[in-house]
Amino acid sequence: MRTLFDTPSAYACDPASSADPVPPVQAVLFDFANTIFHMIDVAVWLRRIAADTGRTDELDDPAALAAVEADLAAAYQLPEVLAVQVGRDLTADRHRDAMLAWFAAVPFLRGHEAAAQARVVHADSWVPYQDTGAVLRGLRERGVRVGVVSDIGWDIRVHVDRAGLGDLVDTYALSFEAGREKPDPELFRKACADLGADPRATLMVGDNPVRDGGASAAGLRCYILPAEHRTGDRGLAPVLDLVQAVR
Repeated sequence: MRTLFDTPSAYACDPASSADPVPPVQAVLFDFANTIFHMIDVAVWLRRIAADTGRTDELDDPAALAAVEADLAAAYQLPEVLAVQVGRDLTADRHRDAMLAWFAAVPFLRGHEAAAQARVVHADSWVPYQDTGAVLRGLRERGVRVGVVSDIGWDIRVHVDRAGLGDLVDTYALSFEAGREKPDPELFRKACADLGADPRATLMVGDNPVRDGGASAAGLRCYILPAEHRTGDRGLAPVLDLVQAVR
């Protein structure tokens, strides 16, 4: 059956399946950044860079710190900086080059770009939201397999392991390893295949309706969180209500 306003999709549902009940969710994929983990506060990040480069006293003045934060935001909007962000997560080298170009445009970081980049990927620079652990454990208790699908330029397993959550994630589909970025359907298909999960019985959880919501074209359902800065729970608990325990 076709309708006049069919949505373009990379997933073809066969006629029999299209008439059957929608299968229950039995696997969950999570975005990483700003979904289950967040980077440390930028002020903390800058102070750690200052300590690494022997300039701790330069950020003692709150006004000086605020000025560097403003410089960071302004530098990211420069055309030459924005240009190298396109496709930056396709390889580790492209990600590193994109970050170095950004930091080189910030006076406080100029000449110390490598130190700043090292702090981006440092094991303790990313931490889980307050409800991440509880939700991952809840999924494990229900027998639901879990994957992480992320546009990222380095191995984020180090952050998950450091948080003591590594045994709760069954697979990773990372853009720099796959050479693909979301919303490419193949990235979601890879994660489902690694989990042995039917895409139609898999839920994608993220905060970007374009990138994470692109999973719908691969047959998945999507749960999109508000793209907001959170310092408490991320709002992940409803995910547990959307899955069915796997016997």
